[in-house]
Amino acid sequence: MLTLAVECATRTVSLALLEDRVVRAELSVNLGKHHAETLLPALDHCLSLAGFLPSHLDLLACTVGPGSFTGLRIGASTVKGLSLALGKPIVGVSTLEVLAMNGIPSSHKICPILDARHDQVYAGLYRGGANGLPQKAGNERLVDIQFLLQEMGSETILFVGDGALRHETRIAAMLGENARFAGPDSQNPRAGALGRIAVQRYQEGESLDTVRYAPRYLRPSEAEVKSGMAPKPPGETKIDIPGDVG
Repeated sequence: MLTLAVECATRTVSLALLEDRVVRAELSVNLGKHHAETLLPALDHCLSLAGFLPSHLDLLACTVGPGSFTGLRIGASTVKGLSLALGKPIVGVSTLEVLAMNGIPSSHKICPILDARHDQVYAGLYRGGANGLPQKAGNERLVDIQFLLQEMGSETILFVGDGALRHETRIAAMLGENARFAGPDSQNPRAGALGRIAVQRYQEGESLDTVRYAPRYLRPSEAEVKSGMAPKPPGETKIDIPGDVG
């Protein structure tokens, strides 16, 4: 089974081709350009380099959010277009779950964090599973970084993601020796990790409705806020998102 994984939720465009669970090609592009400028050329290069055509694909995978509004829309529209043209299924995976793969293997719980600006982060909590994939240990949510850290108990947590990199000093000051960091090279979700999770999900019978699928942002866009269409947040400093976003 040949899987194409597309990750556009952050500043980096990441693509991977997997045969079953083996990554055959993986490409990441972070040139400061708009995703619309880099995604399709990168996709063409990745397929060409690996010696495959779009018609060879059996499965498509993408991150469904949270992350960049524009990046998620571009990734979703590209994958949906391929799915409709080729008649192939899509599996969607949470961006934070994919990011948590950067912390595996680890004996500690893993907290993937994406910077959401205004001192807020998209955060989740995972642990490494027996199959080498992340297992959910807490709900994903949009939350003030200060509130998130105040909730942390006394156990050691491994932090990954651009939010962890940005707030590393604050995290270390509040949690001390209980804070671990995966490092700057682990701040972006990787398409190879996305593909591995997606293959497992597909084998378990999961897939998206191609026509109705839309990214899950966890927060209203700035346009919605300015227009007054966004729901008012609760009085506390965090916004919990119940259930699984992946």
